[in-house]
Amino acid sequence: MVLIQSISGVRGLVETDLSSLKSRQYARAVHFMLPKGVIIIGRDSRPSGEEITMEIVDEFIHLGRNVIDCGIVPTPTVQFLVGQSDAAGGIVVTASHNPIEWNGLKFIRGDGIFFYPQECDELFSLVDDHSKTESSNQKGMYWKDKNSIQKHIIHNVSLNCINLKNIRRRKFKVVIDAVNGAGAVALPAMLEALGCDVVSLNCEPSGKFTRGTEPLPENLDELCQFVITNKADVGFAVDPDADRLAVVSEKGVPLGEEYTLVLAAEGYMNKMGTSETFVVNLSTSMALEKIAEKYGCRVERTPVGEINVVKKMIELGANFGGEGNGGVILKEAHFGRDSLVGVTMVLNRMVQNKKSLSEIYSVLPQFKIVKDKLSLEGLNVESALKNVRKKYSDVEVNDMDGLKLTWDDKWIHLRKSNTEPILRIYAEASNKSEAWNLVESVKSALQ
Repeated sequence: MVLIQSISGVRGLVETDLSSLKSRQYARAVHFMLPKGVIIIGRDSRPSGEEITMEIVDEFIHLGRNVIDCGIVPTPTVQFLVGQSDAAGGIVVTASHNPIEWNGLKFIRGDGIFFYPQECDELFSLVDDHSKTESSNQKGMYWKDKNSIQKHIIHNVSLNCINLKNIRRRKFKVVIDAVNGAGAVALPAMLEALGCDVVSLNCEPSGKFTRGTEPLPENLDELCQFVITNKADVGFAVDPDADRLAVVSEKGVPLGEEYTLVLAAEGYMNKMGTSETFVVNLSTSMALEKIAEKYGCRVERTPVGEINVVKKMIELGANFGGEGNGGVILKEAHFGRDSLVGVTMVLNRMVQNKKSLSEIYSVLPQFKIVKDKLSLEGLNVESALKNVRKKYSDVEVNDMDGLKLTWDDKWIHLRKSNTEPILRIYAEASNKSEAWNLVESVKSALQ
């Protein structure tokens, strides 16, 4: 296997793909791309993360760069710190939701935004260009920042779109499942700052992922049980680098990552009371459109990938966006998916009336998304998608990112993954049975 390079950074198997040498090569390429200044680095809790981090730090110091090391922190914490400082940029050592034998790198510009697609292409070219051998006579300096999480939390509790006083007054009982990842310290601390009674589950930053790494319903049985047993108001779950957030109701029912964004958006619209444009990707639930219509807002869609959403938000001057995988992006916080922001915004929605979370959820537009995938091995993607288009020639077609077919009350989206060698298949309908039927029907046309 080789390193997977995409707009989401790079990911690969530790030692064989993301070797010490390769890590240094990426650090060197970042050095040549960014202007002079400090580099901020952080990592998730994978055991391989510390060694990779120190290889990168050593390379930067050799090149005369000063480095601030945040240690184990959520990916959005590094984005926030870079954007709020005079740093030249940043790197996060993480493979996000990939299994523990993987690791990866995410690259951050000086404005706290991930590298744009064209910048990623330039970076990857530089990695393969061994002609640049610059070094510095004066070594850079290295500091550890032990207050990174606190800075992030202080900013979040000051957001204009939340009512901090009312959240604290409710004294919510919350169960948080951090999958022993980068959010293991940050999220309980964030919830305590919001006045919550916190029950921690898998909140040791050990990198021992005791459940499936993605916060999908099938991976949240333990969290659901903890919510019921502890009579909690809500449960939250994140992925290993804590940029994605899933929500569980007080009844121990996973609401699905899609509804993280919907709940956050509805709370935002309730609080701000202005007509807004929301930016989401093609695979995000149509429930958001239904909510937006109710409040006189509109939804703009982009190809999948956080940076694509962010670019469109900047272009349109949008204040809120995200992705249907539980990724909430709030301009006021920073331009990146942030589970800490998501938690705050969901709790804010819960204080806007005295209803339980399950009651709030019950009156939202109800859709179900199912997710499937096919290996790219032996699959001619271009030809396969043409076959699908022929079969469904009478529906709305969007080909800006793979192929999306949309009916009035359902859709299906097929696209090559940015992070794995697979074809992703997402479908949404009023119930799971209908969504799965659509998946099976389309898969038969792929052959």
